[in-house]
Amino acid sequence: MDANRSGVVVRRGRPAGPRTIGLVCAVAAAGALLSGCGTSDDTGSPQKSAGSPAVPATAAASPSGSLSSDQAQRKALVPKAKVDYGQALKAAIAAVPSSEAIAAELKGTPASPYWDTAVATSDGTAYAVRVDAVSGKAQKPQPQSDDPDDKQELAGRLSKATVTAQQAAETATEKTKGTVTTIELGDADHGNDTVAWTVGVVTPDDWNETTYEIDATNRKVLWMNVDQD
Repeated sequence: MDANRSGVVVRRGRPAGPRTIGLVCAVAAAGALLSGCGTSDDTGSPQKSAGSPAVPATAAASPSGSLSSDQAQRKALVPKAKVDYGQALKAAIAAVPSSEAIAAELKGTPASPYWDTAVATSDGTAYAVRVDAVSGKAQKPQPQSDDPDDKQELAGRLSKATVTAQQAAETATEKTKGTVTTIELGDADHGNDTVAWTVGVVTPDDWNETTYEIDATNRKVLWMNVDQD
């Protein structure tokens, strides 16, 4: 890994993976969670923070006809999503009153794309909500872990996070122009008490995915990774 002129850690290859909250891991294990797409609609959370310095970030495009399996999968799936991450999270929030967005991921097949989203209320109660990526229709919310420790941990993150999912996505797409396909609230990679958003952006010129970790209190980019696989 390297540090660019702005002090941001730059990684190459596959990211180590987001530091997810325990509840989000439980959702994923149940077949429900994470990754976003393009910037647009408000997620319904209050706007609370300012911008951050620019970070250079796009890898060289793959030669024509030599896409990896991951790149080919992104190329096939991403354009089929007519509903972006913001619209999906807005639908999920509408399905769970008084909730906030904590994660979204574009999944499925080109014929049937969908968003696995997660929202939570201020007491740390989390819900998984599947949203059709073509129609924008949300399915019935599925409650997640009732473990008191999980709920307390999530409630603590929500209370610290002053940057919304949309603001984090906007910060990432200001650096790398493309479609947000993953967004998730969790702990920062360096392991202290910092709460951070992990945002994945797919670029249509090469179908690479650039992942950013963004401080959820000030929108500062903590690190970035370009997945060229």
